[in-house]
Amino acid sequence: MEAILERPSLRDQKVAGASLAHFAQAIKKRRSQAVTIRLQESEVAIAIPRKALELLEFILSSMAQGKALSLIPSDSELSTQQAADMLNVSRPHLVKLVEHGALPFKKVGSHRRIQLADLLAYEARQADQQAQHLHFLAQQAQELNLGYE
Repeated sequence: MEAILERPSLRDQKVAGASLAHFAQAIKKRRSQAVTIRLQESEVAIAIPRKALELLEFILSSMAQGKALSLIPSDSELSTQQAADMLNVSRPHLVKLVEHGALPFKKVGSHRRIQLADLLAYEARQADQQAQHLHFLAQQAQELNLGYE
């Protein structure tokens, strides 16, 4: 897993913010699946897939907002600490989820590894459950006339 754990500096935020608007305009005008960019310092032209440019736009946007980023290949296996960090829970809590079968894992030696796809599916199930519970609570509040409209 490739991660940039520290927040971008103020200088980096400003550079990313200043380039973001021009960058977004330039790639939206392009309709082709690949775009050629030229590096000013070396005059080298590089063909880049459109999806990579869209990802770069997201990275610039996040940097402009001062957010740290992580790039994870979709077939990655995560340690329990990495998975816990992604879910914003403690590692011991994640280990309990794994041990109770809420999240599939495999053992590599004495270490647990979790597939990124399984973690994202779990996260989606949790978000769906939370939305259902919130809808139920809002419905109850309406039925009990608690003043929420």
